Amino acid sequence: MNNEAEKTDNKHSKFQWFLVTVFIPAIFTVVVATIVLTISDINIFTKAKEVGEKIPYISALLEEPKSRQSENVNQQKEKVADLEVRIADQQSEIDAMEGLLDEKDETIQRNDLEKQQLETEINQLRQQQDVNKREYKDIIKTYETMSPKKSAPIITAMNDEDAVGILANMNTDTLASVMEQMPPSDAARLMKQLTEKVEKQ
Repeated sequence: MNNEAEKTDNKHSKFQWFLVTVFIPAIFTVVVATIVLTISDINIFTKAKEVGEKIPYISALLEEPKSRQSENVNQQKEKVADLEVRIADQQSEIDAMEGLLDEKDETIQRNDLEKQQLETEINQLRQQQDVNKREYKDIIKTYETMSPKKSAPIITAMNDEDAVGILANMNTDTLASVMEQMPPSDAARLMKQLTEKVEKQ
């Protein structure tokens, strides 16, 4: 029992001796040196580097990272240059695409304007056709209200196309009366053309 107590006392005494003689003075020295150097405005790390550069093996260790740093800087510069070239290429592609889009937009606008103009023209033509049809019907009604004796000579005096157009739109009773008042040769000719026109429809 006494031996074990002596061993633990020896361990404690050695540890206490280490704390008192080595550890505490070392910490105290570092703290005092740091305070003094800070008050003196001396950078510890810069001084350590300067001292390290004077020592042969340490200076070699310090120079190696510098060369690596310069290599890294060069590599980064190359990467930046490559990225700038790629960005410039992509920007030129974007500009070209935007140019194409602008051209397509202009083409679409032109086509829309042309379409609107064509639709306007079509509407005008349809309105004109409606007017012409009404006028044509009015003309036919005029011929139908005339007596067959008066309308027959007028119709035979027209060119065959106009005459057939009027006869084709008359009701059958009026048409028969008008044909009776025509000379047989004119009636036969116009009736033949009228029949052909009806067959084509």
